[in-house]
Amino acid sequence: MLPTTENSAPALSEDVLTVIKQLENRIHKLESGLPKKYPKVKHLPLKDRKRILITGGAGFVGSHLVDRLMLEGHEVTVVDNFFTGRKKNIEHWIGHKNFELIHHDIVNPLYIEVDQIYHLASPASPPHYMFNPVKTIKTNTLGTINVLGLAKRVGATVLVASTSEVYGDPEVHPQDENYWGHVNPIGPRSCYDEGKRVAEALCYAYAKQENVAVRVARIFNTYGPRMHINDGRVVSNFILQSLKNQPITIYGTGKQTRSFQYISDLVDGIIKLMNSNVTSPVNLGNPDEYTIEEFASVIRTLVGGSSEIVYLKSVEDDPQRRKPDILKAKKYINWSPKVQLKDGLKSTVEYFRNELIYESYKNTRTQS
Repeated sequence: MLPTTENSAPALSEDVLTVIKQLENRIHKLESGLPKKYPKVKHLPLKDRKRILITGGAGFVGSHLVDRLMLEGHEVTVVDNFFTGRKKNIEHWIGHKNFELIHHDIVNPLYIEVDQIYHLASPASPPHYMFNPVKTIKTNTLGTINVLGLAKRVGATVLVASTSEVYGDPEVHPQDENYWGHVNPIGPRSCYDEGKRVAEALCYAYAKQENVAVRVARIFNTYGPRMHINDGRVVSNFILQSLKNQPITIYGTGKQTRSFQYISDLVDGIIKLMNSNVTSPVNLGNPDEYTIEEFASVIRTLVGGSSEIVYLKSVEDDPQRRKPDILKAKKYINWSPKVQLKDGLKSTVEYFRNELIYESYKNTRTQS
C-alpha cells in the first residue's frame, strides 16, 4: 500500500514517480503514431439507429448513459457547458463517427436534428447547485423550455431527469409518484427543488398543448465511478474522508435516512423509461434504506483506516427520510435495481482511490 500523510492523498515515492513518467513517455510515443482505438460498438441498421441528444452528457450520469447508448450502436450528441461535467468522462469517444461533442449552455437555444433527448443538464449536488442558484434555476427552466421547444420542432421524445428532491422533506414514507411533496420554496435548496418541479410542470404543459412526447424520471441518490470528487454528497464525502484518514462528518443526528442506487441500475432505468409508453413520473431508486450513521460505518469498514465519526450542526431543509416506492417502475417498465450496495461501493472506492493517486502525482509534477 502506498504511504499516506495525515489529511492528504497517498504520497508517491521518487522511484514510483520516475517509473510513471517513463511509462507516460513510452505510451505517448506509441499512441502518437497509431490511430485512436475505440470501444467496440454494435452495428445497427439505419432503421433501428437513433440520433440521441444528451444534455449534461459529460457529467456523472450522462457519461455512463453515453457509454451504454454508444455501445448499442446509436448516434450520440453530447451538449455540456462543463460546469460540473468533465471532458475526461467522455474522451474515449471523441473522434468516433457516431459521436459528437458540442460545448454549449442549454440555457441558450440549440438547433439540431434528433430522435430522442435525455435532458440531464443541471448541477445535482447541494454545493454545486447552491454555488449559483440563479444559474441553477435558469438551467432547469429556460434549459428545459429550450429542450422541449427543440423536441416540438423535430418530433423527438424527451426524457427529463427530475429528482427525489421534488418531494422535499417528505411527510409520506416511502415516497410514491402520487405524493406532491413538502418543499420550502424559499430555502437554500429551493433553486434545485423548485427548478425541477417547474421542469416537470413544463413537460406536461408541452405534452398537453404541443403534443410533445415526454418522460419524467424522478432520480434518487445515485453513486458510482466518475462522481465528481468534490461534489459534497455523502457518498463522495465519506469515501474521501475515509481514504484520507480524516474524520467522517455527519450533519445532524445521523438518524436521517437515504437510499442509494448504483449508476448502472439508473442507466438501465432511464433507457427503459425512454423507450416505454409511460408518460407520468416514475421513481428510479433503490428502496434499501440506510441511516447516515449506518452508511458511514459501511464505508469506513470497506475502506479501512482510522477515521472517527464526528457530528456537526444539521443542514437547513435536509430531508429526514428518503426512500422510493418503485412499484410503478417494476410494473410498467420492468425495472428494479440489481447491484448490491457493498458491490457498488467497492468499484466506487477504487475509482476515488485512483483519483487521489492521480491528483497527488499531478501536484508532485507541478511542484518539481
